[in-house]
Amino acid sequence: MKIPTTVITGFLGSGKTTLIRQLLQNTERKRIALIINEFGDLGVDGDILKGCGDETCSEEDIMELSNGCICCTVAEDFIPTLTKLLEREVKPDHIVIETSGLALPQPLIRAFNWPEISTQVTVDSVITVVDGDAANKGQFSSNLEAIEKQRLNDENLDHETPISELFEDQLTCADLIIINKSDLISVAEIDALKTKLGSKTRKGVKIIQSTMGNVPSKVLLGQNVNAEKDIQSRHEIHHDHHHDDHHHDDFESFIVNLPEITDQKEFLKRMEGVIVNHSILRLKGFASIEGKPLRMTIQAVGPRIETYFENSKSENNAHETQLVVIGSSGLDKDAISSSLAG
Repeated sequence: MKIPTTVITGFLGSGKTTLIRQLLQNTERKRIALIINEFGDLGVDGDILKGCGDETCSEEDIMELSNGCICCTVAEDFIPTLTKLLEREVKPDHIVIETSGLALPQPLIRAFNWPEISTQVTVDSVITVVDGDAANKGQFSSNLEAIEKQRLNDENLDHETPISELFEDQLTCADLIIINKSDLISVAEIDALKTKLGSKTRKGVKIIQSTMGNVPSKVLLGQNVNAEKDIQSRHEIHHDHHHDDHHHDDFESFIVNLPEITDQKEFLKRMEGVIVNHSILRLKGFASIEGKPLRMTIQAVGPRIETYFENSKSENNAHETQLVVIGSSGLDKDAISSSLAG
């Protein structure tokens, strides 16, 4: 029997990690394995997800791809990782793949037809997570100015807004679309957004809404779509494009290490200013706050910053703050690091 695999895609900051966190806390006793396509030098998403694992998803069930966009590394990175997972004595009941915000889903779905894995796994469904608040404003992210600066570094692409086409590829490939952050927009706006997104999807694709990725596992898992068998209907705008030549050099990321934070409120206010002043697309990581026994997890998309306390401090990270900054090429790393330090 093939192991069902759910692919979760969506633009940077749409809420994919939050959705998976919720899923792991409500697996209905299924053993879940995760493959995470982290964009950045530090596997922050992996660490965040490891913080909520239990007997249904232990740390050894979480595998991370850190060599860039999954659609560019199918042969050399994704296939070996999945094969290694399938060779385990105790196999998972279900596999969940979180792609980076820049990944085209279609090449990944096609990979499930590769002989090495085609007899062992199937794509249960493709789920696209949308930032409802941003999409309602006609954006792909809450920081449109930064997004519009992005360009896929490929001379073969003949279009002016590649990010918009990537967004449409994610919608076209989806079996389920989740409008996340729906608490930030009205019922009428949600209805209008469902109609708008529905016009860009295949017939019969369901569109639902969520807040903080709170969707029951029985909705997310067990759709039995076998998406790799109908890849032709999931046509992509980049169909004339060879994905082996597909680069994301217009994005860059770097790590900022800081000492323990003495004033949490002042630090977050300073961080917000740095994000706005330097058009940072995303900032995430962990902060050690003076007097707090737990580390503070930080996830910022544009100027919107979400924090919560989780993961006990160990001797190794008791006084350490580590952040990943993601944005368009040309970020002033020294100025950003200095400003975050205060």
